[in-house]
Amino acid sequence: MAQEPGTQEAAPAPAPHASTELSDLATLKALAQPRRQRILQHLTLHGPATSASLARELGLNTGATSYHLRELARYGFVEEQPEADGHGRERWWRAVPGDRRFPPRSRQSAEMRLVMDELNHHAYAADLELFEKAQARTQTQTRTGADEDPWADAFPYSRGSIRLTLPELHAFFEEYIALLNRYKRPDTETPDGARTVLTRFLAHPAPDNDTGAEAESVPTSHGSTAVDDTEASHNRKASDPT
Repeated sequence: MAQEPGTQEAAPAPAPHASTELSDLATLKALAQPRRQRILQHLTLHGPATSASLARELGLNTGATSYHLRELARYGFVEEQPEADGHGRERWWRAVPGDRRFPPRSRQSAEMRLVMDELNHHAYAADLELFEKAQARTQTQTRTGADEDPWADAFPYSRGSIRLTLPELHAFFEEYIALLNRYKRPDTETPDGARTVLTRFLAHPAPDNDTGAEAESVPTSHGSTAVDDTEASHNRKASDPT
């Protein structure tokens, strides 16, 4: 997911890879609305679209879709596509990329925590749905004997545990984001055959009664089946819109 301001007006575009913390409650409430999350995810996955085409794809009312797009634009999550002149009177919208962070839970008010819990609930469910759909497509191709997709092995997966202090965990997370940014490039520099690859980062402390035995286990890595096209915070962060 890409995300933005701390006020109710759209802020200027940040410098490349600069992070912006979303600490304004109104901004978080605007983003937490389930239909807006679906709209933002669709724009991130499939590129620019009109309110009418979004309504058809998502099974929503066109008028309501237009309203949600305006609200997302108000807080800097989407914008009208400048080069849409060739589309007549149609208004084309695109997701605004960015590194947007949510405040750590220790700095969230009680009301903000409720909003964040709702936002994360829908975001995690959407992530799992995208992953399961991608796997299902690969399984269908295998059952029907379709030509093997070369991306069928594009499900890298790893489980592991490490013992860290809280500052070390924050540093680990920032290194992960830096790695993602290192591989980002404009469309003009992206080679043929490249596909959008969805990445998700999840880490959490083991229970307090952890003896350390589990933490010493060696990480395991697995390859799986295909990949789809589409969007972590010291709480949760979004490198691109979702």
